[in-house]
Amino acid sequence: MSGTGAEGSSWFEQLEAKLEQQLEAFLRANPAQDALLRDQAQQEQRQRLLRQRLDLQQQAETLRAELLALAGNIQQWQGRLGRARQAGATDLAERAEAHCRDLMEQGRRRWQRLEDLGREFSELELALQDAQVATGSARPQAERRAVPPNEASNASPDDLDRSWARFEAEQELEELRRRQRS
Repeated sequence: MSGTGAEGSSWFEQLEAKLEQQLEAFLRANPAQDALLRDQAQQEQRQRLLRQRLDLQQQAETLRAELLALAGNIQQWQGRLGRARQAGATDLAERAEAHCRDLMEQGRRRWQRLEDLGREFSELELALQDAQVATGSARPQAERRAVPPNEASNASPDDLDRSWARFEAEQELEELRRRQRS
């Protein structure tokens, strides 16, 4: 009676194999059911990918908003830094400068995360396209809302607002970088 664990595992594996064989035989005998099963699996995968896409878009919007707020905060502190230097408040100026560096580092980290999200989004778009090809369907209306930057001329006003906000954030960050180097 030693080895009952191995026998139990073997019994379960045999049952699983038998059920798998019966399912395959059923699906071979009923191609319509096989097609339905495959379609359902593809739909579930596509829905999962669409949910992931929406999540990535929401994360990116949050990061963009944080970057814009951070850029404004940096400008405010750089102005304070300038005023402190002009007034000869060296200690305050040094603390303001350190705070500006911290804020800029936060911006760099958020910017990097936004770039990472962009790469994840591109990979997800490819997976969605593959899922579209697998189901043989055309690109649904819901997916047309996510317009790549190179298609901005056909974009809706909401897409233009988001693109403009991203452009402004990039410009502000670049300006802050230039100021930091000087």
